[in-house]
Amino acid sequence: MSDKAHTAAELLRELFPESYREMFGERPLSAPPTLGLYPVADGRLALVHGDQLAEFTPIAQKGTTALHCDLCHHTRSRSEAQIYRVVVGARRTRYVTLCTPTEHCQQRAGQRGLEALADHIFPIENIYAE
Repeated sequence: MSDKAHTAAELLRELFPESYREMFGERPLSAPPTLGLYPVADGRLALVHGDQLAEFTPIAQKGTTALHCDLCHHTRSRSEAQIYRVVVGARRTRYVTLCTPTEHCQQRAGQRGLEALADHIFPIENIYAE
């Protein structure tokens, strides 16, 4: 996880780009989009990449075999890793294994690892009928 703290304007720009443009004008082209994996309530995680957001929901632990982390590619015991479910579309789900906690995992993976994970998850289809 990044040591940089994000301002409210930066989060607004990434998650709600239209509202940001209305309030602050266009985003500078030199600024890279936000990319990170952040803890949310109830053990869930949120993967943010630009204006895209994916929610990772933990699955109950079963079995005793070791797990391979999809982010940093280290093998961990069941107590050091967690399997998450990510809904990416209507009737489409991906399963991702990550180290717990994810801060050190993200440091090992670096920017390239996070980008590869984001490419695996995004784009997420609209699962609600409009």
